[in-house]
Amino acid sequence: MGKYFLTLSVLKGPWDQVFAAFWQRYPNPYSKHVLTEDILHREVTEDQKLLSRRLLTKTNRMPRWAERFFPANVSHSVYILEDSIVDPLNRTMTTFTWNINHARLMVVEERCVYRENPENSSWTEVKREAWVSSNLFGVSRAVQSQLLLAVLFQEFGLARFKSNVTKSTKGFEYVLAKMQGEAPSKTLVETAKEATEKAKETALAATEKAKDLASKAATQKKPQQQYG
Repeated sequence: MGKYFLTLSVLKGPWDQVFAAFWQRYPNPYSKHVLTEDILHREVTEDQKLLSRRLLTKTNRMPRWAERFFPANVSHSVYILEDSIVDPLNRTMTTFTWNINHARLMVVEERCVYRENPENSSWTEVKREAWVSSNLFGVSRAVQSQLLLAVLFQEFGLARFKSNVTKSTKGFEYVLAKMQGEAPSKTLVETAKEATEKAKETALAATEKAKDLASKAATQKKPQQQYG
């Protein structure tokens, strides 16, 4: 049995703006793990729905314990198919994604539905579901070992997926902010860099203060030594 994940979130932008931002998400400061995106198929149906299929290439850094299951000549990049259905009449967008390589080790399937927030039409709610499974039979002779490895990969896949969801949301918010003419919120890297610089300035000021205090203390001791 695989792992299931469900999350509900809100993007602070109207549905049509979120729909437009969806196609402009990459690149953004939070999507450095996304290497390429290519449109494989696109059509408008008779009932005015937009159907698209894209191929995404993402990096796939594995934990050290999982490296031995990757043959040396096999790419660690992950190829992901993304199908989407945009229904402008009902103002919904549904996406389906799944990896097409490394499927023996792990398969991550995701379904997202974007629709107007019923309480605020200026916002868009996102329902995200994911299923993580692993099929490692044949890797180890012992059935118990196979099950343990499958569970390990499922747990890792779920944790990685949750991390990527956070990046995806931050990236979406970044693109929306730019479209809305607002200054995008600072990235984690920028925030960390500023914190580091501030810490350096504080440390430098503390060092200078310590030197000043030491100098004053030495000056005060000299007369005492002369009359001692």
